[in-house]
Amino acid sequence: MGSTADTSQPGRGGSIPAYRYSAALAATIEQRWQDHWDQNHTFEAPNTAGPIADVAAVAGREKLFILDMFPYPSGAGLHVGHPLGYIATDVFGRYKRMTGKNVLHSIGYDSFGLPAEQHAIVTGIHPRINTESNIANMRRQLRRLGLAHDQRRSVSTTDESYYRWTQWIFLQIFNSWYDEKLKKARHINELEKEFADSKRNLPLGHASKKWAQLSRLEQRKVLDEYRLVYLANAPVNWCPGLGTILANEEVTAEGRSDIGNYPVFKRNMRQWTMRITAYADRLLDDLERLDWPESIKLMQRNWIGRSTGARVKFKSSAGEIEVFTTRPDTLFGATFMVLSPEHPLVDALTTPTQKSAVEKYRESARKLNDAERQNDDRKKTGVDTGATATNPVSGEQIPVWIADYVLMGYGTGAIMAVPSGDERDFEFARAYNLPIVAIQMPPDEWFASNKIAPTTDCSLWPSAYVGEGVYINSS
Repeated sequence: MGSTADTSQPGRGGSIPAYRYSAALAATIEQRWQDHWDQNHTFEAPNTAGPIADVAAVAGREKLFILDMFPYPSGAGLHVGHPLGYIATDVFGRYKRMTGKNVLHSIGYDSFGLPAEQHAIVTGIHPRINTESNIANMRRQLRRLGLAHDQRRSVSTTDESYYRWTQWIFLQIFNSWYDEKLKKARHINELEKEFADSKRNLPLGHASKKWAQLSRLEQRKVLDEYRLVYLANAPVNWCPGLGTILANEEVTAEGRSDIGNYPVFKRNMRQWTMRITAYADRLLDDLERLDWPESIKLMQRNWIGRSTGARVKFKSSAGEIEVFTTRPDTLFGATFMVLSPEHPLVDALTTPTQKSAVEKYRESARKLNDAERQNDDRKKTGVDTGATATNPVSGEQIPVWIADYVLMGYGTGAIMAVPSGDERDFEFARAYNLPIVAIQMPPDEWFASNKIAPTTDCSLWPSAYVGEGVYINSS
């Protein structure tokens, strides 16, 4: 056999191959190519028009846009979890470039908000200085990973050139209302003109007046009832230690903040709210066109929350209690009402003898998050306010309770309880010895499966009946 050249180097523990792929060699190769990509604008995606256009380069090429989730520049740099998603999108983007697509792969920095503010408090450095320093380091790290981002497109949410458009979008929504007949949004000025020209009736409370007879404050309040964004009292997770409101995901199971471990309390506060339900049909229809996992679609459907039903008002000593029901046909079976502990009428409804019990219960409800309150496996609890309301169809006086399974942020924050036809209401009525009136006669098969004789005496029923049946006690 022929001789071979010596390709080893002397070193600790014996000879080391001269061209071994070491970390130092890897770094040299990687940085050389990263410099090459920068110098040759390899990952810069040209537009079809405008100052960064290259018509010849994009001619006949299909566009593909990839936007990575913005990291929070609230730490000195990226953590090990960031590359997990970024490398996956980078692989996908590079593959699509190889198939001829004009790929725009971009990223930005979510530099506004609580994480950046808290980091500034902890370090004692002004948030702008801190944030810009952290962003610079993250840019270095992302480049060092060799990711194929078009850095010209990178933005920070604290850039005035970025958030001015967020403000602009908000103003467009604020100055719009949803026309049910045309099924689209229109400028609020068009609504005001319709009121002024008597082409549209004023809402209840002003129906006897002309638009010009209302004060400017009254006119503004009327228009505010139609705007796509409006101020309303809503239950929120208030964290005094952080001085802000937290999303449910930012609150631990122990009722404390993820950041700082401060106590979090449920409070009713004035919040900007969007009339998402006005677009419910369109949102749900378009959702079906998306190639998303079914679990994600279900989450979106629940968030959109389309419901078809009626609003019903029950008179009480504290004023009208409004509920939304998908089953107005079951009104005769409403034998009690349940309000959210945060409902604005609770204080006025509660009798002096029940005040202490109600306050104690409300305090315990504040310590639970929404998921815990709506857990079907959890025992239902509640407290009687001592007040009654009038069933609008039967004229019966029915008791008004509060219970933590009713959420202020869902519907009107009040429900009419029909225990014979709703399992949750049935359990609650059984637990607190509240009346249950049958409004549907279950079929014989239902009684047979439950091993009881047919009867309208709900005290003998093992559960609520939620199927089809002949209506009874409904007149």
